[in-house]
Amino acid sequence: MLLIPEATMSQYSTNFLLLPIPEYPALDCAPNKIVKLVVLGGSSVGKTALVVRFLTKRFIGDYEANTGALYSRKFTIDGEQISLQVQDTPFVSLEDDTDSICCQEQINRSIYWADGFVFVYSITDYESFRVLRPLHQHIRRIHPNANIPLLLMANKGDLLRARQVSSKEGLQLATELGGTYCEVSARENCEGVHEAFQQLCQELSRSSSSCNGEKRRGLHLVRPKSPNMQDLKRQRGAVKSLGVKK
Repeated sequence: MLLIPEATMSQYSTNFLLLPIPEYPALDCAPNKIVKLVVLGGSSVGKTALVVRFLTKRFIGDYEANTGALYSRKFTIDGEQISLQVQDTPFVSLEDDTDSICCQEQINRSIYWADGFVFVYSITDYESFRVLRPLHQHIRRIHPNANIPLLLMANKGDLLRARQVSSKEGLQLATELGGTYCEVSARENCEGVHEAFQQLCQELSRSSSSCNGEKRRGLHLVRPKSPNMQDLKRQRGAVKSLGVKK
């Protein structure tokens, strides 16, 4: 199913947070809906850049290796305030000469925790695309009977000359996995990134009950401190001063 933009979110709050989330949200929480997304994909596909682009409308090209930051923002969908939690993750890969997923335990815990899933691959890296079908099968083993709301994001759409994965292949995989598909560029396409995340958030918000996730609230997720924008700027400045491009 090709992603088609729906009605826009009613409004964003001005106070987004790039801070750790309490491990056990209060049951009488306000806002009364919590939407939890996990962003998954291979190495160097732009997962963190897409998350930051969605939350801040900014593009930062240089990042330290991802250790799994958790981001939070309150905003309004369909007239109702929700709390969005987005879990960025380290990369997943295929084990040598197999179609089995190799990933850290932190990723398994994040899969168990999440309500919705964002798969990211780079159109310039076929291996990052090839990992997604086994990744979906891995999630199915963790959630064998659950609906899996899924967004398949083909990133680096500005690098057409280096394309290794066609739009047709991406759309076919999204259809096979029962998700939506969108080809974007974190570097150049802020609106496309926003619309893609927005539609998944709307789907989850409309299907969730108040303070969703009760079945998982006993799960303890050990998380490192999430970076704020000043941290990200300092990292970028340090990389430039060293003359190293990641």
